[in-house]
Amino acid sequence: MALDDYVWAAGVATDLVNTAPEVWHGADKLPDLATVAAFAEQHSIPVSTRPGDLRAVHRLRATVRDLIDHPAQARLITGATSLTSSVGDVSLDATSGRSRWTVSLRQGATVVDALSLICGVGILGVVQSLDVARFRACGAPACQGVFIDTTRPGRRRYCMPGLCGNRVNVANHRARKASELHHA
Repeated sequence: MALDDYVWAAGVATDLVNTAPEVWHGADKLPDLATVAAFAEQHSIPVSTRPGDLRAVHRLRATVRDLIDHPAQARLITGATSLTSSVGDVSLDATSGRSRWTVSLRQGATVVDALSLICGVGILGVVQSLDVARFRACGAPACQGVFIDTTRPGRRRYCMPGLCGNRVNVANHRARKASELHHA
């Protein structure tokens, strides 16, 4: 994985934390190893799951959520560095015509190792390239989700724009229609 591909990595971190039950009003979107494996596959993470990974992924999810919820620069750097510290080997890849820092998972790495590394790279990349103000809570009134905004303008408002953004738009539309009926 290229260490400068923090946008993808931050997206994986956002998707991971938003599988939690508090985001889905009690329904955990990673309830078993099969869903953890599907999550890894959906994000092109080629690591198989093992017994014990489910609990470890849930702990990692809580750790990453805590970092996003409390985005102080020093805390983010320390927390994300601990996520990446013992998981992979860092090297410089010059094969593509330009040098890029890369990291590869060590032999025998687990899905938790891969997710930990990816989330750490995403957080560190956003802190370095963008700003800690890019770590946000969802703007939808009934949502408990969080996200890392890697959009160019930095104006993202929802953890899942297709879901939360649409819900807000529908609610606003219904409120306008109700107001028009009331005033007519």
